[in-house]
Amino acid sequence: MSRRSKKILSVVFDLDGTLVDSLPLVLRAFTHALEPYGPRPTMDIFTRLGGPPNRIFSSLVDKEEHVPAAIERLVSFNRENNHLIRPFDGVGVVLEQLRTRGATLAVWTGRDRETTDWLLREHGLQDFFATVVCGDDLATHKPDPQGLQEILSRLKQKAPETLLVGDADVDVLGGVACGIDTVLINHSRAVEETVRAKAWRVVNSPFEAFELVLKRTE
Repeated sequence: MSRRSKKILSVVFDLDGTLVDSLPLVLRAFTHALEPYGPRPTMDIFTRLGGPPNRIFSSLVDKEEHVPAAIERLVSFNRENNHLIRPFDGVGVVLEQLRTRGATLAVWTGRDRETTDWLLREHGLQDFFATVVCGDDLATHKPDPQGLQEILSRLKQKAPETLLVGDADVDVLGGVACGIDTVLINHSRAVEETVRAKAWRVVNSPFEAFELVLKRTE
């Protein structure tokens, strides 16, 4: 775990479970999608999210041939229910404070481009971010660090001056691969010790994560 005290100039946020309160809906969506084809998913699924559904569903459905149908059920559910997703309390205020301090902000998410752009626009968050990398923008996915490296390149920013905030183990692993301090929001779930040891900090809620980010950008 890093002990850096250097002031942070850029902050990269995950989206689901970090900026927007979507995890209950995501779990419902996966449950609906997998209901005819595999076991009921648990909160543990969030440790693996970071790429397109077909990559995740391949290990969850009873037969590979059922993956397309499960994805269609997922897409349909999300289309009907995405309007229920809301930002966590205080997100807009924190992002405005960071922008006022001159911090450059970005999003690195496993969510697809279409729904990511819609969520950011729907809640008036899109103008806070200098760049956004989504799960279907590149051939690689979390924890592969390519998406994070692409963000650093676009921002012309160095890893030691950057902080990553996410809620999945793949966020921590991607951050470590880039040499970036990562705040892991665990939402009170158990975190494997090997992952916990690699995070800069582990907190229970987005609110705690935002407080740490503000301190590192003072």
